[in-house]
Amino acid sequence: MVPAPAVKLWFVREVLPLEAALMRYLRSSYRNAGEAADLRQDIYAEVIASAQKQIPNTAKPFVFAIAHHIMVDRMRRERVVPMDTIADVEKLGLASESPPPDRIVIARDELRHLRAAIEQLPPRCREIVVMARIEGLPGREIATRLNLTDATVSYHLKKGMQLLVDILYGSAPHSEVPE
Repeated sequence: MVPAPAVKLWFVREVLPLEAALMRYLRSSYRNAGEAADLRQDIYAEVIASAQKQIPNTAKPFVFAIAHHIMVDRMRRERVVPMDTIADVEKLGLASESPPPDRIVIARDELRHLRAAIEQLPPRCREIVVMARIEGLPGREIATRLNLTDATVSYHLKKGMQLLVDILYGSAPHSEVPE
C-alpha cells in the first residue's frame, strides 16, 4: 500500500496537469460530451484507487488507459438498461443523493483549507489558477482576458499548482511563497 500523502502528491503533480488533454479526449471520444466532467471524476477515483496499490512509472498512458476502460464500461451499461425506459424511478429504491453530514463537514473544512492556500499564492498565479481550475476557463481564453501569451498563462498555472501542492502538503513553509 502506498501512503496516502504520496498518492496525493503524485496525483497533483503528474495527473492534474493532464486534465486539459483528458477532457479533450473525453469530449471527442464519448458520445455524450456533456458527461465528460462526470467521466473525469470516475477516472480520477479509479486512478487514485489504483495508485494506492502502486504508483505507475508514467502517468499519461496509465490515466488514458483507465479513461478508455471506464468509457467502454459505461457504454456497455448504457446499452443494457437505459434509464429512460423505467417509468417510475422512485420504485428503484435508490438512496438519497445528498452526502451524510460528516462528509459535508469534512468537505467544508477541506474547502476552507484550500481557500486559505489559494490566498497565499502570488497575485498573478492566484488569478490564473482560479480562472483555470475553479471557473474552468481554457488557457487561451485566460490569455485573451488577461492580455497574456498562452505560454505565460501555462507558466503561471503550473507554478501556481506547484505552490499549492507545496502549501497544502507542507513541502514549503507557508510564509515563504515566492512572488
